[in-house]
Amino acid sequence: MPEVQLGCHTVRSHGVKVVRIHMHDWLILLVLAGIDLGLNLIEPFHRFVGEDMMTDLKYPLKDNTVPFWAVPIIAVLLPLAVILVYYFIRKDVYDLHHAILGLLFSVFITAVLTDAIKDGVGRPRPDFFWRCFPDGKGGFDPTTKDVICTGIKSVIKEGHKSFPSGHTSWSFAGLGFLAWYLSGKVRVFDRRGHVAKLCIVILPLLTAALVAVSRVDDYWHHWQDVFAGGLIGITIASFCYLQFFPPPYDTDGWGPHAYFQMLAESQNREESSTNNANNLSVLPTELTSVYVEPQNGDELSRGNSGDRNAMLNGSENGRRHQSVGCL
Repeated sequence: MPEVQLGCHTVRSHGVKVVRIHMHDWLILLVLAGIDLGLNLIEPFHRFVGEDMMTDLKYPLKDNTVPFWAVPIIAVLLPLAVILVYYFIRKDVYDLHHAILGLLFSVFITAVLTDAIKDGVGRPRPDFFWRCFPDGKGGFDPTTKDVICTGIKSVIKEGHKSFPSGHTSWSFAGLGFLAWYLSGKVRVFDRRGHVAKLCIVILPLLTAALVAVSRVDDYWHHWQDVFAGGLIGITIASFCYLQFFPPPYDTDGWGPHAYFQMLAESQNREESSTNNANNLSVLPTELTSVYVEPQNGDELSRGNSGDRNAMLNGSENGRRHQSVGCL
C-alpha cells in the first residue's frame, strides 16, 4: 500500500479514541508493573554454596559501570525520545500510541520474566564471597558445608540474583524494540542496497551489547547470565514489535497495523456512502415511464406532470443542500 495519509491524526484529534480502544492493554501494563515490584521484594532462592565452590565466586566487589537508575533511561526514555521525534514529524497518533505501548510491553514482560527467573534460580554472583564475608573470613556449616554469611542482608540478597542479567535483558528489550522500529522507518530492507541504513539499526543493539559487557567486566554476572538476558530481551522485543507493526521488509513496514486498518475502514465507509447515494438517486425517465389513463386525461396528466416536477426539484434541492453542508 502506498504511503497515504488522510489528514493528520494527532493526539488532540484521535488520542482519546485510540487510548480507549486499548484501555485493557494499559491496565495489563499496570498489572505487570505490580508483579515485577513484588518479585523484587520477595527473597530469592538461596542456592547451596559450598566451600569448594567459592573459587569461582571470589571476584572483587565493584560498583556498577552502568548504575541501576541508568537502565530505565537507556531502555525506555531513549527509545521514547526517538518515537516522539518521529511523531512530531509525521503527526500520526496511531504510530505514537502503538510504539509506546509496544515498547512498554517489551520492557515490562522482559522484567517480569527476568526477575521471576532470578528469584527461582538464585545463582550466586561472581563476587558472592565478598558479599557473604565482607571481612574476608569464610564461615561454613560443619555438617552441610554450606556458607554461613555474615554480611549485610540486602547485599547478600542481591548476591543471589545473578541469572539472568537484568541490565542486559532490559537493554535488549528497549533498544531491541528501537532497532525494529528504526528498521521500519528507514526501510532498511527496501532492496536498494543502502547499507548505511544498517548502521542506524545496529547502533541501539551495539549500545545494549556494551551494557551487557559491562556487567561481566564489573563481576556482577557470569557470561551465561548476560547471554540469557540478551536472548530474553531481544526475543520479547521482537514479539511485541510484530504485534503492533508489520515486519520491516513488508511494503507497509513503515506504519502500524492500526493505521492501515483505519485507512481501510475509511475507504469502506466512503464506498458505502457512494453506493447509498447512487441507490437513492432517481432518474426523470424512470418517473415518466408510468402513465395511468384517467377519465379526464388531460387534466390529470397535467397534474401528475406538476407533481413530478415538484418532486424532482425537491430532490435536487436536497442534494444541493447536502453538498453545501460538506463544504
